[in-house]
Amino acid sequence: MKHFINLKNISSKDLRKILKDAKKRKIHRKKLSTLEVDKGAPLKGKLLVQMFEKPSLRTRLSFYLAIKQLGGGTLTLRSNELHLGGGEETLGDTAKILSTYGDGFMLRSDSDKNIENFRDYLSIPIINGLSPSSHPTQVLSDIFTVEEIKRKPISKLNISWIGDSNNVLNSLIIAAVKFNFKLNIGCPKNYMPKKKILDWVKNHKSKIKIFNDAKKAIINADVVFSDKVISLNDKVNKKKKLSQFKNFKITSKLMKFAKKDYIFLHCLPRGSEVEEKVFFSKNSKVWQQALNRVHVQKSILLYCFGKLR
Repeated sequence: MKHFINLKNISSKDLRKILKDAKKRKIHRKKLSTLEVDKGAPLKGKLLVQMFEKPSLRTRLSFYLAIKQLGGGTLTLRSNELHLGGGEETLGDTAKILSTYGDGFMLRSDSDKNIENFRDYLSIPIINGLSPSSHPTQVLSDIFTVEEIKRKPISKLNISWIGDSNNVLNSLIIAAVKFNFKLNIGCPKNYMPKKKILDWVKNHKSKIKIFNDAKKAIINADVVFSDKVISLNDKVNKKKKLSQFKNFKITSKLMKFAKKDYIFLHCLPRGSEVEEKVFFSKNSKVWQQALNRVHVQKSILLYCFGKLR
C-alpha cells in the first residue's frame, strides 16, 4: 500500500514511472469514448471514496473519470455529513469504516493535519487532492503537460512561477528538486515561500532562485506558471493583497521577456492575475493542462493500488 500525500515522500524513480505510464495510457485512449474502460480494466471492482472539504471542479471530475476508465467506481462524500472526530465517532473509527467499504480514499482538505490523521488510521491508500501546503496531483500532471508539449525532459527547460507562494508552488518547488529542473520564482517580498519549504530545499541540491521582480524571474523562460492571487477562503485584506501583486500580473508585455515559444500554464480557477490576451493566446495550454489531470491521476491510482506497470 502506497499513499500519495506529498511529492517529497515519493522517489524520483516512482514519479517518473507514473508519468511514463500516463503517457502510454493517454495514447491508448485516442479511439475510446469518455467512459469506455481501458484495456484490461486494471482496477475492476475497486472503489475510490472521495471526500471534499473544499469546493472542487477539476479534481472531482478528473478522479471520477480516472477510476471509471480503469474499470472501478467512485463514491463522493461531503465532509459535513461525517463526524471527522468532532462528533460521536472518532476519526479512527471513521477511517476504519472507510477502509472496510473502500479500496482507496482521496481527500481534498482544509487541513494538512486531517490528511496526516487519516493516513495514520486508514488501512487503504490515501491521496491528497489538495491541502493547505501541497497539491501534488496537480503539479505532477503539470510536469506531464510540459514534457508532452515541449517533447523533452523538464530538466532541460527553464521554468518560471509568477505569483503568490501557495500550495501549488510548494509542490512545484519539491518537483524542481525531484526532477532536477531550473525554477525561477517571482513574487513580492512579503509573499515569499515559507521557511519550512525553503529549509527543505537547502538540504537538497536545487536550481531554484527567488526574485522580487517579475521580469527577472521570467527571462528566458520556456514555461510560465501562475495561480490565483486571492485563493478560496484567503483570510486577508484582498484589496491590499491585489495592490501588492500589481507588478506581478501576467501581461503580454511581461511575456516578451520569456522565450518566443513559451507555454503558459494555470491550474485554475483564474482571477485578475493574468491578462486575457495571454490566457487565450496560442501559448496558453491551460485546457490541455486541465484534461491531463485524468491521465496522470489514473497512473497515480495504479501506483497507490500496487498495479503500476
